[in-house]
Amino acid sequence: MVFCALAVVAGLALLFARRAEACTSFGVGRAATADGSVLVSHSVDGWYDHRVKFVPGGRFEAGQTTEIWGDPCIQTRPGVPYEKFGEIPQAKRTWGYFHVGYPFMNEKGVVIGEHTWVGRENAVCKAGMMHIANLQALGLQRASTAREAVKVMGELAERWGYRDIGEGLIVGDGQEVWIFEIAGPGADWTPESGRSGAHWVAVRMPDDAYFVGANRARIGAVDFSDSSNVMTSSGLTDYAKEKGWWDGREPFSFAKTFDPRPADSPKAYSARREWRAMSILSPSGNWPVQNDAVAYPIFVKPDAKLTVQDLMKLYGDHMEGTPYDLTKGPAAGPFGNPSRWTVEQKALPDDLKGLDWERPISIFRCSYSFVAQCRAWLPEPLKALLWLGLGATDTTVYAPIYCGATSLPEEWSRGARDRFDPNSAWWAFEFARNWACLRWDAMFKEITEARQKLEQSYFDAQPGLERLAAEIAETSVESARTFLTGYSSTCLSDLSRRWWALCWQLVGQYHSGMKVTEGVSQENLGYPIDYLREVGFGSTWRPGK
Repeated sequence: MVFCALAVVAGLALLFARRAEACTSFGVGRAATADGSVLVSHSVDGWYDHRVKFVPGGRFEAGQTTEIWGDPCIQTRPGVPYEKFGEIPQAKRTWGYFHVGYPFMNEKGVVIGEHTWVGRENAVCKAGMMHIANLQALGLQRASTAREAVKVMGELAERWGYRDIGEGLIVGDGQEVWIFEIAGPGADWTPESGRSGAHWVAVRMPDDAYFVGANRARIGAVDFSDSSNVMTSSGLTDYAKEKGWWDGREPFSFAKTFDPRPADSPKAYSARREWRAMSILSPSGNWPVQNDAVAYPIFVKPDAKLTVQDLMKLYGDHMEGTPYDLTKGPAAGPFGNPSRWTVEQKALPDDLKGLDWERPISIFRCSYSFVAQCRAWLPEPLKALLWLGLGATDTTVYAPIYCGATSLPEEWSRGARDRFDPNSAWWAFEFARNWACLRWDAMFKEITEARQKLEQSYFDAQPGLERLAAEIAETSVESARTFLTGYSSTCLSDLSRRWWALCWQLVGQYHSGMKVTEGVSQENLGYPIDYLREVGFGSTWRPGK
């Protein structure tokens, strides 16, 4: 009994730790967007490797291998071992891709977003070789379409074993979007067992719909007869039936089988973000507020065609104007700060255990995020345009990286997280947001204005830039790659410089409760009157005190 109790405690600790560092991701079909592109996005909401590097592709001889190293997404965490798990046969041909905590784009225009959903702990298998980020890197290296990437990742996980907790991926190209969900084979799996090393399913999203991934499995009843729109691992239902997770009579639901939620669960960690996104993108649905034990539709049609800017705006949401508005109430302080710092469950008294702050789409602990456009009609170096933002989504700036780029500025490929680095672009965004927490109501406005001006300049330049790049590509694809590398790098370097300048402007302008305009004025910002009354301003000055 003691062992069982310890196992439950350890399991809850793992659950809260992984859900506390979790992501929100979107996929949008080409018929649901204003310009006919496929959209894939991802906010990486935890301490994950933000350093972006381009890894060139190549050709390899038969018999060559590639090394598999443990969880690439945590390489910036001090004291966490990064070990080699083994080697697998190398592909004859690999494509160049952008490596980051969760690798996200390749030169062929395939883009992958991710969200963690934990699932059954007894499905985890430490004998496996692959974490989800390993699969993403290999899928991007070896696939030229989204459908092909799903097959590559599924086959590799089955062959070499999946050792991670439950994960979901959004895999897109200019034609289609696939939702890929995967769980481990169980602790008793070994490479010699003869069983599949992973349990996974992937479904093709309808072109006229969108998908929200918010840390729970979403794929319900699986139509095994629809081979054009559904892919699964081998032995999927046999294993679930053997374990007693599926009775074999009702339709097989991947989510219920591998990520069951208790019927009396009061938690809304995932459902609240799904509800918020659908309420904004499809308000005509009049979506009821549900907890995590109730599933919303996996695919939803938007009320209006969606744009890149729509998703960027959604990523800055703190549930303003709802009962869950994080910019209101005592916890927001006097200045409407939506940040809610992490509270360790072990530090809570018994009557608060299992509770947490409200979970918005925009959260302070985001390492990086992106919104990518995949366009099938453009030349290959232009097929995917990934708008990358470092740090929290509400104070970042989304800058353009084309899939045809072959290098990035060094300040976007560096940055230790355990020490301040003024030569890292990530630290510029992290510094600006943390300084803004001193006086959120004033500084957030200035950051937003600077952000909007920069992003608009990128959007204004996009049509002419892409026309010119397409003309260059007609003569030479490599020249187009060089051109787009230069443009992407110039935008990123300029943004880093401008954001550091904004940081020092905010430091000089806001301090000691004042706003100081250089050479013009000094203003004491004070506090809102309602807040002064709430905290008993001047009460000790009253007679008798």
